[in-house]
Amino acid sequence: MTLARAPYMEWAKNRPAPAVDLAGSNVLACTLADLPGARDAIELSGENSNGYLPLLEAIAARAGVAPDRIATAGGCAGANFLACAALLASGDDVLVEWPGYDPLVAAARMLGASVRFFERRFEEGWALDLERITAALTPRTALVIVSSPHNPSGVAASGASLDALARLAERRGFHALVDEVYADTLEGEPPPPAATRSPALVSTNSLTKSYGLSALRCGWSVAAPGLTEAIRRARDVVDGSGPIPAERLAALAFSHLDRLAERTRALLAANRGLWRDFLARVPELECVASDASIVFPRFADGREAAGFAARLFDRESVAVAPGAFFGAPAHFRVALGGDTEKVRAGLEAIVRCVRSR
Repeated sequence: MTLARAPYMEWAKNRPAPAVDLAGSNVLACTLADLPGARDAIELSGENSNGYLPLLEAIAARAGVAPDRIATAGGCAGANFLACAALLASGDDVLVEWPGYDPLVAAARMLGASVRFFERRFEEGWALDLERITAALTPRTALVIVSSPHNPSGVAASGASLDALARLAERRGFHALVDEVYADTLEGEPPPPAATRSPALVSTNSLTKSYGLSALRCGWSVAAPGLTEAIRRARDVVDGSGPIPAERLAALAFSHLDRLAERTRALLAANRGLWRDFLARVPELECVASDASIVFPRFADGREAAGFAARLFDRESVAVAPGAFFGAPAHFRVALGGDTEKVRAGLEAIVRCVRSR
């Protein structure tokens, strides 16, 4: 059997540590001081056979659904894999956006599905094109996978496009998985999960990208109750249940989530301002405006970005994620969720490196 690999994740886990990391996409990590009561919440026992109930209830309340529509997982990646496991059989076709996040592709392939792609285009603002999706469907398509906000561009899908995708799924008899892991980094209030629009849609999310809580590995899916039950049974095969100390801390985090969201908003407001000023000074780069905490510029002359990313690391010890990992070699992904002074220093290093080629 050939292992389904995710080259981006291999690179992300094994790359050397830079002085300034603009390649990782998490918001600046919290400390225990950011979670009052954390030390008292840690226990080594508790009932969480199908998820720790206070955590399920907290996620459900935040999503505006009943707890029987929530399945917890090890991060959003775990939620994506479990949803795929519940929905796919060997020989099914899966349609995935491109450029895209390669673990989504690898998950479908690991489960024996055949993966096809539809294109999201820079020139169209990375929008979902329903005609392109429809044209790429086959009689065996069981699942369409998209992200909103889009990883790597940070562009959120419109409500109209998600509704159109739901109608298409209902009409053609497939499900659509919407990875919403960056949704809580959007400016303003995050939209309701896409899964609330239709039983044909499944939403996945986590505390990882938006709140500085990646170490908790708290992820979840929102789906129709019957599908949620199937996702929970898929977890029986993978890891059974989550670690109770992490689930207790995640439940506590939800009680502080409004304050943590304000922390994220303040951080991103400052860093987005730095990004806008930077982009205005660097005509060599062009970028679709992002709605989230990641941006995906490209070189206006079309050159590949991998050599630039390597030079930036070697000369400045600043890391960005080469776009080739996402299927767009002229691009590179920049994360804006880090410490503001480090983001400032990283952007200045990019200016120097662009101009010294």
